[in-house]
Amino acid sequence: MKRKKLNTYIRHSILHIVLIAGAIIMIFPFIWGISTSLKDMREVLSSPFNLIPKDLTFINYKNVVRSIPIIRFFLNSLIVSVTITVSQLFTCSLSAYAFSRLKFPFRDGLFYILLGTMMIPQHVIMIPVYIILNLFRLIDTYAAMILPFISGAFGTFLLRQFFLTIPKELEEAATLDGCGHFGFLFRIMIPLSRPILATLAIFTFMWSWNNYLWPLIVTNRIEIRTLQYGLAMFKEEGGLNWGQLMAGTTIATIPILAMFLAMQKQFIRGITLTGLREG
Repeated sequence: MKRKKLNTYIRHSILHIVLIAGAIIMIFPFIWGISTSLKDMREVLSSPFNLIPKDLTFINYKNVVRSIPIIRFFLNSLIVSVTITVSQLFTCSLSAYAFSRLKFPFRDGLFYILLGTMMIPQHVIMIPVYIILNLFRLIDTYAAMILPFISGAFGTFLLRQFFLTIPKELEEAATLDGCGHFGFLFRIMIPLSRPILATLAIFTFMWSWNNYLWPLIVTNRIEIRTLQYGLAMFKEEGGLNWGQLMAGTTIATIPILAMFLAMQKQFIRGITLTGLREG
């Protein structure tokens, strides 16, 4: 019995050491970026490297704000990312409910076709989508950055798999109480699906916030372009000033980090609860 407990303790200790080492490796670049953003150029290039700045300075952040309209870029990214995230949570919930609860002709076939669209690279459909938006005169607007992404196959798949794990007895009881499809979805399924909705929200927000290529293609005016474009423009104009680049990158990371910290419990729970069985 003692040997068994000792072996279990050793295995747990090794596992914790590996996890701690992995966490340090993952978080070190982020800490390095913040440290670099708080140094002047002389200290950034000095040797040996010091993780803690000797002379703490916020001059890099001031230079970033003065050099580019970063506040405007930040707000543009926030508008686009939040709108896409909220839209996907709504539309994917509706489509996932239809594929998991409703019975209609060719349901499974349509679902597999929807999954097949996940295998098509975004670059393949950029030109057709651009042409369609141009026909409706939406180029160089917020709508051009938002409309192509208001729904997604990944979100539908993720929510459908979770909806399948909710007992059908709840639906039957709700039906007996006079609750229709929309009532059951929004009053019962959505509250029960908060963990997976938080997971989808984080994934969608992170992707849309970091999207650089599509906003660059469909926008011409600087005043509606996003933060990722602003950082690229700053790099071209300011050169390789690592302190200022890290300051801009740190500013761009704040919303994603804040969202994850606010939803981390729901996110972890959503990852562990997501079902994988077929309907």
